Amino acid sequence: MGRLAILISGRGSNLQALIDAIERGILDAEIAVVISDRPDILGLARAEKAGIRTRVLPWQGDEHRESYFEAMAQVLHDEKIDLIVLAGFMRVLSRNIIREFPNKIINIHPSLLPAFSGMRAQRQALKYGVKLAGCTVHFVDEGVDTGPILIQRAVPVYSHDTEDTLAQRILAEEHVALPEAVQMVLAGNWRIQGRRVICEH
Repeated sequence: MGRLAILISGRGSNLQALIDAIERGILDAEIAVVISDRPDILGLARAEKAGIRTRVLPWQGDEHRESYFEAMAQVLHDEKIDLIVLAGFMRVLSRNIIREFPNKIINIHPSLLPAFSGMRAQRQALKYGVKLAGCTVHFVDEGVDTGPILIQRAVPVYSHDTEDTLAQRILAEEHVALPEAVQMVLAGNWRIQGRRVICEH
């Protein structure tokens, strides 16, 4: 059973999807700790309700970026974490923490990468006029939303969509994709070849 650290900045709906997947027996993992850069968010309340330990590491500004992620890395080592999951964590990780946990950090992003990386992906998709959008779970590397892709799930984009309606449709798929990707990584029957994640059944 893999030990997870979930990093959040807001509502924690993807955290809840992981909690639910563990309770339903479709994800063989333990959430050891939930780490937030903000206090008083719904995601922390979700964790506490589920009996999961939480740590708030308040963001101290970009000038303290390296020391911030050093403190986070210490928490992760103390908890003997097998996999770090960015589930709506709104900070770009430092290079040092990424190098310290190679292929042990995954992120979920609300677009079909490499399209529409960065912020407001749903707005980008609507503005571009694509007919399909979706979500991507990928390993975190030193770029922004550039790591090898584990899972993607697509949704249609309708002519009447707003940023909100598209975001809700994508979010429903995120709640399926993220537990699936976590289970896949923890199972260990994969390898990275170039940019590709190859599953070996």
